[in-house]
Amino acid sequence: MASPVRDRPPLIVNTEKGLHCPAGGFYIDPWSPADVALITHAHSDHARSGSKLYIVAGRGLGVFRTRLGKSVNVHGVLYGERIKHNGVTVSFHPAGHVLGSAQIRVERDGEVWVVTGDYKRQHDVTCEAFELVPCHTLITECTFGLPIYRWDATPDIFGEIMSWWRENQKEGCTSVLYSYALGKAQRILGGLTDPIGPIVLHGTVDRFATAYRESGIHLVATERAESGESKSFAGKALVIAPPSADGTPWLRKFGDVSTAFASGWMQLRGASRRRSLDRGFVVSDHVDWPALLATIRETGAEKIYATHGYTTQLVRWLKENGWDAESLRTRFEGEVAETQKDPPDAPDDAPIAEAKNLDSSQVGFAPGDCFSEKQS
Repeated sequence: MASPVRDRPPLIVNTEKGLHCPAGGFYIDPWSPADVALITHAHSDHARSGSKLYIVAGRGLGVFRTRLGKSVNVHGVLYGERIKHNGVTVSFHPAGHVLGSAQIRVERDGEVWVVTGDYKRQHDVTCEAFELVPCHTLITECTFGLPIYRWDATPDIFGEIMSWWRENQKEGCTSVLYSYALGKAQRILGGLTDPIGPIVLHGTVDRFATAYRESGIHLVATERAESGESKSFAGKALVIAPPSADGTPWLRKFGDVSTAFASGWMQLRGASRRRSLDRGFVVSDHVDWPALLATIRETGAEKIYATHGYTTQLVRWLKENGWDAESLRTRFEGEVAETQKDPPDAPDDAPIAEAKNLDSSQVGFAPGDCFSEKQS
């Protein structure tokens, strides 16, 4: 997409408060309170409290209010609806990350910037599919921006989860699947269409599942884990809980358990073993390496900013292949926020083409850290 003007000041700048559009007078996913905050989605590293006015995609109003409270001042807009302010036109477009997630398109005098937020391009029945948005400048996440990260077809993963659950029932064990409370858990519920026993939700997961149902998303029947009834689920149920529940007294009510974690980080060899998990399922609500590169190419963007993830490695690869690319340091953390205190670092001197041979110890990923959940 050829840029109409190259000498203009940037439409979006990175500030101490977050991504700011000076001409429009708004911030995008600010990490400090702002007068006007445009929010890509309701995960806690993008939707923070304290701003005077929030603008979100209308499909995400329910989960946004579940996150920040019913009294928050929030305005929902339709996907594709254009809002004009101070000569700047803004619109929200599906990101495919979680229910109501959006890429934010910013245009002024024919120049277009897109902030992706978090996004994925895999099929997901619980949220709107990713929409490609052509632009001159793209600010993209790269949580899983290494060649090792390549996701299998979603139905295959759900089949693996069902097989693990079935085997646990034969052994008299309760299946406990750790999954992020917003988005990932609901995606799993949307894929388990033929359950073989009760599906029981931790209270945090249940809260967001309720918000999904109230937004018109069909999910398989579930029960909330109440202390007085939980023993009846022992040996039969699939329990979905946030990673923070691992190793807590809350688990004792389910008797003998087999534990698993659904995350893109499970792509790394040895990740589940190092955390003493019985299984790891590779399920991510972020783009993998091929989808990330496809998105960059298909937008036609002339300038790429990479944020929250393997920015150094991705930017190096893009520059070597002819793109104008830079890292953009933000406080967004993607799936890192849901799994560990610090992002896993690939060695800077390792050719990115060889990154597919890395295991969890080589990228600095300690699966024991993956349950210090900052974002649900």
